[in-house]
Amino acid sequence: MDSAQKPTARLTTLEWRATTSLALIFALRMFGMFSILPVLAIYARDLPGGDNQFLVGVALGIDGLAQACLQIPFGLLSDRFGRKRMIYLGLALFALGSFLAASATTIHMIILGRLVQGTGAISAAVIALLADLTREEHRSASMAVIGMSIGVTFGVSMVLGPTLNHYIGVPGIFALTGVLALLALLAVRFIVPAPLASRVHGDAETVPGQLRAVLKNSELQRLNFGIFSLHAAMRGLFVAVPLLLLNVGGMAVETHWKVYLPVMALSFFGAVPAIIVAEKYARMKPVFCGAVGLLFISTILMAVLVNHFAGIVIALFLFFLAFNLLEATLPSLVSKIAPAGSKGTAIGVYNTGQFLGLFLGGAIGGFLAQHADYSAVFAFSSGLGIAWFTMAISMQKPPAVKTLMFHVDVKNAQTADALAAALAKLRGVTEAAVSADEGVAYLKADQHDWDEAGAQALMARYKIALVMKT
Repeated sequence: MDSAQKPTARLTTLEWRATTSLALIFALRMFGMFSILPVLAIYARDLPGGDNQFLVGVALGIDGLAQACLQIPFGLLSDRFGRKRMIYLGLALFALGSFLAASATTIHMIILGRLVQGTGAISAAVIALLADLTREEHRSASMAVIGMSIGVTFGVSMVLGPTLNHYIGVPGIFALTGVLALLALLAVRFIVPAPLASRVHGDAETVPGQLRAVLKNSELQRLNFGIFSLHAAMRGLFVAVPLLLLNVGGMAVETHWKVYLPVMALSFFGAVPAIIVAEKYARMKPVFCGAVGLLFISTILMAVLVNHFAGIVIALFLFFLAFNLLEATLPSLVSKIAPAGSKGTAIGVYNTGQFLGLFLGGAIGGFLAQHADYSAVFAFSSGLGIAWFTMAISMQKPPAVKTLMFHVDVKNAQTADALAAALAKLRGVTEAAVSADEGVAYLKADQHDWDEAGAQALMARYKIALVMKT
């Protein structure tokens, strides 16, 4: 392989611009979605219909239903009508929903506004645009930056939400969310680069022809149930916890940040060592199962200690310790388990499960709070936790593999099949697939020992440039 074929070690200026600007788009949009969570249940009590906690739970979760229905179609439509056009549409809908909720005078109007917010389901289209703007060998790093921006935004939103509520109220937060969406729209127009060409990326997008195989994969379905359960528990939590901090802890809503700040910070940094152990030392299954078990323990503690302030805070810390650990390990597991070349489809189905969890967690949590009590909300979450734990301990040990991609110049399916067969015979390669349409070969190889020299020799034989993604 000559030097001209070797990929550069760093992101180019354009790739950095694309990565940071799209991370900003996610952050601006997500801040509005997250900052309302710690205050909406308290605010809704003073609205007509707000004494019905089922409706409050629906308001908290209804955006998830819209995103579950539309995020894959938005991504597919972006292939046809253009990435930026679909993102413009999604951000405009999100802004419209935010302004509708800001002007709401009843809980039903807030539900409508939140529903319209959810129709701006741009996540898949943004990731597809990122794939258009980054080379294969750097895409994982770009995805990591976006994932980090979402995680940081979530923590910051939990802390700032109660403070913003004190100064501008919930209508002000909704209005600010709408303004941020419009600023994000301007950023897409003037900051995010325009791709020279758009194409389907199997590592980043849902491919309809791959859905059947992905849905039939029982190991992936365990993970889909897991992300559903995790986000159902999280959204149900915000039906109850803000009111418990107010009523049991005697904390005014503007001081709730004093709980959320240490909980979020300590749980975030507490998860890091476990993530390192799971990935570096191939201990993914025990770390993963331990986190699912911790999720169950934290929610059952909330159910038992629902009238004890210190117990609620400790359980909340344990919950977000498990939450942060699982949010980091679940996508990694999807990548390891998904068939080669089908990661984008697997993630699309996974995200659909996540959004359904947001909706049903809010709705069922609200129903239980209305017709039973807050302990029942947490008991429901613990039920999901024990069901998930049962699935987790019986899952196959995740393979200790890394995903690699070769940018290839394959003209037809026959050559693609021949190359895939040759790659699959290399030492340490567990799976190989080649797409002539995408011009990419996907490999799964042992994390510590695979025949990279053999791959280079094979690429030279096929006169194809090697590009690697760890």
